[in-house]
Amino acid sequence: MKILAVIDMQNDFVDGALGTAEAQAIVPRVCEKIRGFDGAVLYTRDTHGPDYLQTQEGRFLPAVHCVKGTHGYALCPGVAALSAGAPVIDKPAFGSRELAERLAEMHREEALESVTFIGLCTDICVISNALLVKAFLPEVPIIVDASCCAGVTPESHRRALECMKVCQIVIENNAAD
Repeated sequence: MKILAVIDMQNDFVDGALGTAEAQAIVPRVCEKIRGFDGAVLYTRDTHGPDYLQTQEGRFLPAVHCVKGTHGYALCPGVAALSAGAPVIDKPAFGSRELAERLAEMHREEALESVTFIGLCTDICVISNALLVKAFLPEVPIIVDASCCAGVTPESHRRALECMKVCQIVIENNAAD
C-alpha cells in the first residue's frame, strides 16, 4: 500500500497569518496530487491553543496561528473538500508521533510500499515528519514531492530538500535538479 501524507495545508499557512505566495501557488498541485493518488491519504493539522504565545514555539515564533477552531486552523478549501472521510491528525508539535506510530501500525498490518509527503512548510513540518517517519520505517521508501511543498522562504525550502536527500529521502519533482 502507498501512503500520501498531506502536511498542514491550513489557511494560516496558505494565505493567513504565515501564508506565502509560494504556499498559495502549490495548492492546485496539491489538490491534483491528492485526486490522482493511488493509495491511502492522511492529513495533519498544526494545532495550537489560545496559550500559544506562552509556549516554547510561541516564544520563538510570536505569530499566533492554527489555533484550534479558528478559520486559520482549518484545511484550505480545495484540500478540505478532498479530505472528507480521511484521517486528519492534529499535531501540537512540528513532528507528529501519532502519524509515525499510525504508519508503523499500518506497516505491521500490510507492508507499506512508500510514504509520500506533500504540504507546508518544507523546512519545518514536512522535514520533521519525513525524518520522524524515516526513523520509524527505515526500510520503507520515504518520498517528498518538492513541487507540492513550500517553505518559509524559497531558500529554506531548497535547504530542507537537500537535507532530506542526504538522509535518504527521495526528492521528486525538484525544479533545482
